[in-house]
Amino acid sequence: MLERTTGLPRPPAPAPLEAPLGPLSTMRALWRNPIETWTKYHFEEPIVISRTVLGTVATVSDPAAIRRVLVDNAANYPKDPLQKRLLGPGLMHGLLETEGEEWRVQRRTLAPLFTPKVVASFAPAFDVAAQALVARLARLPDGGTVDVQSEMAQVTLDVLGRTIFSDGLGRDSHTVANAITRLLSTVGRLDPFDVLDFPDWVPRLSKFGGRSAQDFFASMIESLVMRRKRLLAKDRERAPRDVLTLLLEAQDPETGAGLTETQVQANILSFIAAGHETTANALTWSLYLLSLSTEWREALAREAAEVLSGPVEEYAARLTAARAVIEEAMRLYPPAASISRQAAGPDDLAGRRIRKGTLVVISQWVLHRHRRLWENPDRFDPRRFLPNAREKIDRYAYLPFGAGPRVCIGSFFSMHEAVIILAHLMRSFSFDLKKNHEVWPVQRITLRPKDGLPMILRHRARAPTEAAVADHPSG
Repeated sequence: MLERTTGLPRPPAPAPLEAPLGPLSTMRALWRNPIETWTKYHFEEPIVISRTVLGTVATVSDPAAIRRVLVDNAANYPKDPLQKRLLGPGLMHGLLETEGEEWRVQRRTLAPLFTPKVVASFAPAFDVAAQALVARLARLPDGGTVDVQSEMAQVTLDVLGRTIFSDGLGRDSHTVANAITRLLSTVGRLDPFDVLDFPDWVPRLSKFGGRSAQDFFASMIESLVMRRKRLLAKDRERAPRDVLTLLLEAQDPETGAGLTETQVQANILSFIAAGHETTANALTWSLYLLSLSTEWREALAREAAEVLSGPVEEYAARLTAARAVIEEAMRLYPPAASISRQAAGPDDLAGRRIRKGTLVVISQWVLHRHRRLWENPDRFDPRRFLPNAREKIDRYAYLPFGAGPRVCIGSFFSMHEAVIILAHLMRSFSFDLKKNHEVWPVQRITLRPKDGLPMILRHRARAPTEAAVADHPSG
């Protein structure tokens, strides 16, 4: 339950354990909600090495050691087999999961698609999608209930349909959002057989429910690619110059080679599932946290009223309060709650010897609430991300998008999109949690509120009419 104080609000989170769970209890917790397995020592010590059902695990929360794992000695820390198995075969050949030279080629090839200049050109599309959301919510009565998690899923899919796949996803957005939820809650859930390192050919009963979602995305992505290829072959000048076209035309700047069809499909799935999910969750948690603070709710409304009357190209740079809230939301409820690697050889981290084969875990859930790194770590305080204060945060103490060479390629896209959507929402509405609904974070690769987030919608002022928003096939 929410702890209310006269100062900063403390949103709900599992209390750290006094001692580690036993093997069976650990397996149950990993299946149910992995963030409930951490002990108080993890939030106090720079590194904790322990024997677990996953083998020897080193949980690292020291920024210098994290930099060594992700940057300085990254070659010694490839992705571990458990993580690859968990994310599934659909992403295996995309940028998210490849390793070595194949990853370097893909990163070089895809980097030009997400430069600040390219992302800035999408600002009008972010703005129109946000206006469409406001228009949709404006039709609801004052005091009506809305599932914020569902609405944020809808608007971020709308953005994908206006930027990455600008002739539409070819499927109803509700159907796509539901398929993403099924995919993450089944394929992205840690099965006991995964923990016990059973061979891949042994069926995972918990994964069966995700097969329909995998089949759905395979069919949808094949349709998207074939439709765009036909258009490019027929009339290249008329084809949208969106990310899908750029992806199909992308070439390695060093070799001139393009991506294979398998690589294209894997990266499209990454953009749809991972990209959409990150932003939707950041917005969902931001709206919940704002419901706990009148001060920040009103600050964002005032900022939005001023900034959104100016040029759209300046929105992201000028919405500093909105950005601070989103960054604080991603600190308290990181979209991806852990990074894992396996030591290929021995090393030293934070004064401790790491043996070959050790599973090295960097948990953003732990790192972002670590007692040595943050003042009032469990409190909602966006001031820590305002200009001047933001620069004091160690680069490797805050990792909502990872760090190093494998930092999320779409991080700039996600933040640009999120601040614009949040500003539009706060200019037009305020949100309060539905009475008697208990908010609880649950980890399923990403971090979502259990049972959605029903909130009471309050109108601030007359919102834009639906007629002001252009029709689009993704909607």
